[in-house]
Amino acid sequence: MKKMMPWIATALLAITLIVVVVFVVIKLQPDKNDNTHTAAAAEEKKMTADEIVEVSSELPQIKTNLADPDRIIMVSFSFKLSDKTAKEDFEKIKSITVKPIIIQALADTKAEELNTAKGMKQFNEKLTGLINEALPEPNLKSTSISDIVIAPM
Repeated sequence: MKKMMPWIATALLAITLIVVVVFVVIKLQPDKNDNTHTAAAAEEKKMTADEIVEVSSELPQIKTNLADPDRIIMVSFSFKLSDKTAKEDFEKIKSITVKPIIIQALADTKAEELNTAKGMKQFNEKLTGLINEALPEPNLKSTSISDIVIAPM
């Protein structure tokens, strides 16, 4: 019996180690129920048209030069904010804070960058980040180009 004791202890230790590893692996795997819960939460967050209007703002026709010396742009933007209060604050400062940021960003942008949907999406994401940095509270959720004309000078 004394010769079997180390073998029994080793076997019990091995079994314990295997059980611990299994629990750790199970804990690290994403739970399928969490994914359905997340999808349900995303569906709940869909907004009605009236709710979208309550949190949206527009900045009409900005005319400026692009980074290309022979190109000008006329562009309008729409902004989606986090809530109605954020929209009201945004409306107060969009002409004095947001518009200059947009003009500076456009001055560093070439016409080719805005000719594709991917380029516009990247520009919108960049603009959202720049504007959120300048706002007292970063409540801007997204920026969209609502109208664009690029023309030679």
